[in-house]
Formats: sequence, C-alpha cells, structure tokens
Amino acid sequence: MIRLGVDFGGTKIEVAAIDEAGAFRFRRRAANPRDYDGAIRAVNDLLAAAVAETGASGAPIGVGIPGSVSPVTGLVRNANSTWLNGRALAADLAMATGRPARVRNDANCFALSEATDGAGAGADVVFGVILGTGCGGGVVVGRELHDGANGVAGEWGHTPLPWPTGEERGERPCWCGRSNCLETWISGTAVCADYRATTGVAATGDVIVQAMRGGDSAASLVFARYVDRLARGLAVVCDILDPDVIVLGGGMSNTAELYDAAASAIGRHLFSDRFVTPLVAALHGDSSGVRGAAWLWPGREARL
Repeated sequence: MIRLGVDFGGTKIEVAAIDEAGAFRFRRRAANPRDYDGAIRAVNDLLAAAVAETGASGAPIGVGIPGSVSPVTGLVRNANSTWLNGRALAADLAMATGRPARVRNDANCFALSEATDGAGAGADVVFGVILGTGCGGGVVVGRELHDGANGVAGEWGHTPLPWPTGEERGERPCWCGRSNCLETWISGTAVCADYRATTGVAATGDVIVQAMRGGDSAASLVFARYVDRLARGLAVVCDILDPDVIVLGGGMSNTAELYDAAASAIGRHLFSDRFVTPLVAALHGDSSGVRGAAWLWPGREARL
C-alpha cells in the first residue's frame, strides 16, 4: 500500500510516496509559485509523476500547510503563506487531482510522523516542535493526531512568552497581527534578530552557533537567552499537557547543546518537583513534514 503526502513550504512544494513500512518510493520537489492556482497545478504535476512511478492510482493525499483549516468553514486560516488563506484547499485539490485530500498544519504533520515511526514512536503522548523560520507545534495521542475542538491544538507559537523579564516587555509585532508571540522569541529568525540587536552584525543561525562554540561572548549570551525562553515555553506545555516525549525539529534542533541545556532549564520553571520528559531530536529531520502528511490517511482509509 502506498500513501501520498504533500508538503507546502515557503519556497518549495514537495510530494512523496511512502510504503507501509514508511520507506520512500517517490520524492520530488518543485519551486512554490506562491500563487494559489499555480500551486494547485504544481501539486497535480508532482502527483502525476508519483503515480506514474509507483502505480498508486487510487491513493488519497495528505497535505501539510503553514496554517490550519477552519472546522467551521473548511477554509485555510492563519497561514503565513497568506495566499492560502480563505481558500478551500482540500476541496480544490480533490477536484484538481480526482483524489480525496486531507489538509493539516505542517507542525501537526511533523508530530504525526515522529510519533508514528520516528523519535517519538512508542510514546503515548507526543509533543512535536518546529524551531525554524517560525515556531510551531503538534500533539499526537495514541498515534492519533489531536486537532482539538477549534482545530488549533499545538499552536503554541502564537501564545505569549511566559514570565517575561523587564527587558522582554514591550511590543514585538508578529506577522499574525498580534504582539509578543512566542514565535518572535524562539524561532531561528528570532535568534538571528537577537544577535543583530546585540552586536549590530547580521548572521545566520549556523554562524551564531559556531561562534558560541568558539567562545564568543555575545553569541553565548544570545544562546543562553534562547535556551531560557524555549524552556519557559516548553514548561507551560508540560504543565498543561505533560507529554511523554518532546521531539524537536527545524534548524535550531540541529544544535546538540540545546537538549541538555533546555531540559535542565525546563525543570526550573515546571510546576513539579521533577522533570524527566525526554527532549529529543527528530529522527526523520526535514522529511517529517511530508511523511506526516502521508500518514494522515491511516490503515483502511489509505486503501480507498
């Protein structure tokens, strides 16, 4: 049995086909045209190539997007790829491709992938975190994606930074229209902004991490602030959800020093006398988005 997944990224669209064991049978990317009709055509072309190579003629498609679908209207909302907002993406893809389509947030797809056969496999409650250009999260319980009554479960990136210090107070605008969202503090973009504000120098996250490893005082200070802010955000998640495992993905998750430092800091903020939740790196890396999209159709439904 073959499952088909689609991952909408900011600059690319990826389509993959995975088999029952989770192995890739097809994987291809194309530039994201960043307009709605062009994106639908790009997905259709990539799916045609996947079907031609794998023979998955009747497989439905799962789609991960940087937003979510309103359970009221069925339209995309809250997408930072704003041209998706207000669109009936699932229905339009189904019409264009002739296949049933399910659309979920890309962080939810990441969490589902890692809970199914990744770093969170075997755990009952998994919280998946993406720390990249933005900041997202997803919740999986018993290998089932938990969307929530309002379809926003796991959207911690657009909650406030907990317990802000005096220096962290003030207005920090977020693309979503709110201010002081957690995303503006703990995304990879936020690390770069903090380093530039501290030093006056623009640098990528990789450069900042290397400078920290080399003993650079400014980079070390930026990293320490990042760890503490991430720990505060995750402590609130643990106070509410208390997951069995937390899986990190995105560019910042590649920083090995982050795991022990953040785990230690979470314990200081948690409303508990212990913190034993494993904080682990994603097993499938940047493949988890498209893999999780494919896993949106489990078991019998994927055979339709």
